[in-house]
Amino acid sequence: MTTITPFLMFEGAATEAMNYYVSLFDDGEILSVTHHQSDDPSIDGSVQLAEFRVAGQRLLCSDSSVHHAFTFTPSLSLFVGCKDDAEITRLHEALADGGKELMPLDSYGFSTRFAWVNDRYGVSWQLNLP
Repeated sequence: MTTITPFLMFEGAATEAMNYYVSLFDDGEILSVTHHQSDDPSIDGSVQLAEFRVAGQRLLCSDSSVHHAFTFTPSLSLFVGCKDDAEITRLHEALADGGKELMPLDSYGFSTRFAWVNDRYGVSWQLNLP
């Protein structure tokens, strides 16, 4: 069966980010982690490939052993349909902490409550309460 899974590439923050995301959702769970094994101490023990689940969505992540001139962009974001006002408020506060608000939590013509933030790792999240 063909599948599509979001894949997040970090430069040394994969474990921290994955643990953070898993802590934000009731069903958050780390499913598997494989670490780099290398004589190079700068990559030894970093995440080669990890799989985790948040809000029913499976994601993959890794730590790149190569520095890249790019990072995450808001043109691709994780869209979260929130169940109530308490959830969207909690997620907004947590994800905006140390990050950057692209659209503040507010009522917009297309949504009762909506926010768009880049979190502290640069990953873009759209939070929606229909």
